[in-house]
Amino acid sequence: MNLEKHYSSLYESSIQKINNDDYQIDKLIHDPNDNRFGITLLIRPSAKVKNEIQEFLNELKIVEPNQYYYENSDIHITVMSIISCYNGFELKHIEIPKYIDIIKKSLITNPNIEIEFKGLTASPSCIMIQGYMNNDSLNLIRNNLRENFKNTNLEESIDKQYAIQTTHSTVVRFSENLKNKSDFLKRIEDFKYYNFGTFKVKNIELVYNDWYQKEKHVKTLFKFEI
Repeated sequence: MNLEKHYSSLYESSIQKINNDDYQIDKLIHDPNDNRFGITLLIRPSAKVKNEIQEFLNELKIVEPNQYYYENSDIHITVMSIISCYNGFELKHIEIPKYIDIIKKSLITNPNIEIEFKGLTASPSCIMIQGYMNNDSLNLIRNNLRENFKNTNLEESIDKQYAIQTTHSTVVRFSENLKNKSDFLKRIEDFKYYNFGTFKVKNIELVYNDWYQKEKHVKTLFKFEI
């Protein structure tokens, strides 16, 4: 995959839709009865990188204060959605040690993963930071996860929605109609190529999570040092 081309194409088509009021508002983001949960393997960026992201989000909040902005505690990169969130999922439904064993088996020696957060992309429902990997180690791990989980009878929903290949991070979701759309999109354009920094991946977390990875709902099940 040509990652830069992929991100750029997604950005152009999504920004055009947003500009045409063809964007998606998340009706469940503030719903206390939202009961969608699952388990995810994820990476958390460094504090320095997350603080750079917050500077960008603060600019957006000036013109659109009521959209949903990710806090530092919730910013993440999805390595793999092992069980995509659905209504009523509970940890008691699965044997966590078996999942941990499969993930351990899927890791590779000395992956030496660094991720650069540079520039923005979008979808009709959110704004994302573009992530670029320094090597192919993370995708090798993803392929190992696909193969190893396929050979078990464990509950999983890997690649059911789409086969993840990127290291983007969602940082804004639309929770209501944009009131200052032109100013909002102008600030997006200002940060289109902004470099938020690079960080070395030291561990990967397996978590029990809600749809938005809100800290109050997330439970860390295991940390894999890499």
